[in-house]
Amino acid sequence: MSIELGNETELPVELERVQECARFALDTLNVHPAVELSIRFISDEVMSELHEAWMGLPGTTDVMSFPMDELKPGHDEPGVLGDIVISPSVAAEQSVAAGHSMSDEIYLLTVHGILHLLGYDHGEPDQKAEMFALQRKLLLMWFAQIEPGRTHVPEPTEE
Repeated sequence: MSIELGNETELPVELERVQECARFALDTLNVHPAVELSIRFISDEVMSELHEAWMGLPGTTDVMSFPMDELKPGHDEPGVLGDIVISPSVAAEQSVAAGHSMSDEIYLLTVHGILHLLGYDHGEPDQKAEMFALQRKLLLMWFAQIEPGRTHVPEPTEE
């Protein structure tokens, strides 16, 4: 599994932990071990440009996913999963509003982005329920592994 990471901002991001979180989610979802994934932490200015160009929406956002080979969980095929871009400054703001750490918010956004790359969406209530339940389950499992005894996971802010 190739997970390429980069932080193009001045805000601190624990890239090694993000990579561990992403690998955990992909392994748990039975994604082929030869997939390629890129996760970049970018400025609000760059995120705003992407948000406008790809979604037609003004301003910045927390995370965007760009799937490549349309891979699905449990399918045994290698390929390029895609790219995830995350705004650490939006993550910092959301973490304060939600009452958890910026690192927790970044793990949540990483898992959220991966689920989008795997075809999950939250446009409809039933889709949202499925995606957010899986996101919560993955985060609970991840935190149980790195912080035994922890029962609280970051919840997404309302969109």
